[in-house]
Amino acid sequence: MKKILFTIGSLFLASTIYAQNITDALRYGDSDIQGSARFRALSGAFGALGGDMSAVSINPAGSAIFNSSHASFTLGLNGKKNETSFFGTQNTNKDSNIDLSQGGAAFVFKHNNEASKFKKFTLGLAYDRTGDFNNNWKAYGNNTNNSIGNYFLQNAQGLRLDQISAFPGESTSDAYSAIGSAYGSQYQQAYLGYDSYILEPNTADDDNTLYTSNIAAGNYKQEYSYASTGYNGKLAFNFATQYTDKFYFGLNLNSHFLNYERSTFLFEENNNGGTIKQVAFQNDLTTIGNGFSFQLGSIIKLSKEVRLGLTYSSPTWYTIEDQTTQSLETLREESGSNLLQIVDPRIVNIFPRYRLQTPSSFTGSLAYIFGKSGLISFDYGRKNYGNTKFKPKSDAYFSEQNNTIKDQLTAANTYKIGGEYKINQVSLRAGYRFEESPYKNKTTIGDLSGYSLGLGYNFGNTKLDLTYDTAQQDRNQSLYNIGLTDAAALDRKISNITLSLGFSL
Repeated sequence: MKKILFTIGSLFLASTIYAQNITDALRYGDSDIQGSARFRALSGAFGALGGDMSAVSINPAGSAIFNSSHASFTLGLNGKKNETSFFGTQNTNKDSNIDLSQGGAAFVFKHNNEASKFKKFTLGLAYDRTGDFNNNWKAYGNNTNNSIGNYFLQNAQGLRLDQISAFPGESTSDAYSAIGSAYGSQYQQAYLGYDSYILEPNTADDDNTLYTSNIAAGNYKQEYSYASTGYNGKLAFNFATQYTDKFYFGLNLNSHFLNYERSTFLFEENNNGGTIKQVAFQNDLTTIGNGFSFQLGSIIKLSKEVRLGLTYSSPTWYTIEDQTTQSLETLREESGSNLLQIVDPRIVNIFPRYRLQTPSSFTGSLAYIFGKSGLISFDYGRKNYGNTKFKPKSDAYFSEQNNTIKDQLTAANTYKIGGEYKINQVSLRAGYRFEESPYKNKTTIGDLSGYSLGLGYNFGNTKLDLTYDTAQQDRNQSLYNIGLTDAAALDRKISNITLSLGFSL
């Protein structure tokens, strides 16, 4: 069957499943510079140090620390391990991928007039991956009180039957398309439930608005799989200068781009005596977007040994577009026979573009340099996730979501500490970081903690660095936003091996 493309109008924003929500806001607003191997070895505690291309993405004044032009590139082997628990059943999934996580160069121009207080200025271009969306996990369990039927039931209650059903002789694709164009995604979900025989109207009249589920009460064996790919990246155009021997100032103009693809699949079966015995529900989402932000930073040498850093990162202003597809299959018992009903519209829903403003943040940094033998550095950051906003704020649905974000999210602090010790050409490094949960309840997403170990070798004009870092965070992931809202408990461990090559130009 030919795939049909259509654009859904503004009424689509009233949807409860694919309309944007707090989960989307956090996914794109919670950035974390992955960075070079040396940067990761110190757990990102680089705000007062500079002299590293990933440090430039944290504090734009960092490029003015370079004494000569510099470039670096980084490859990373990224691994995720998800241990899930769903109604007492445990499961483990592992996934890994290799990518280019960092690349950039800074060009140093020294002032020829030694009497000038401006000693040098730098121009740089730095790419850093700020989000890795590659993730896979599965949840299995025997749900004792909640069925996927409740998802369709809650979407359908209060909607007219003639607005969630096909005309006589109308194909599944045409009906799904027309309902989405006229009424929005919530009505499409109700249509899927009705056309698959999950929903039973109280009366067969067009103006009926009450429904029951043909899935009987009892226990439900459920299997849920989640698979996502994609990334969030930042390209920083950097300008920095050194003023006297103590002050360094910098500006980043950042271009952001994101790509996210997610596929979820739920299989449910029961022996509760109702009409519907099995349900298979597939949903796919593709998101693309771009954005802009800026950063202002400074580094002050309080003494030969002590450096102080301060950075302001503006909100990121994103423009984002979503596309979705979905299908549903049910197995029902009727007159002693098992009948398979397939509702596969083969429609790509193209949503209107929307805007997302992520919160700004501040980072304060302190470093102590032990001559040429080593250093220790500390970064403190603060970001208020409750300031995340969908726009336009005048839109009723976006206003509701913004209120939810404000009610559930809070300001989160980040603490990073790292150290380096040099033995001739060899550098030994270690770090630790702790990031508070953006949620007030601390359970939807828990605190994150991690540590890092690394080493480097200085060949002169060329440096080679290798780092291993790992972090752990607990999450409670609801299967759906309505109806079947039971959550799978995830214990997520992230491990990375990073290799960087840096050289003077």
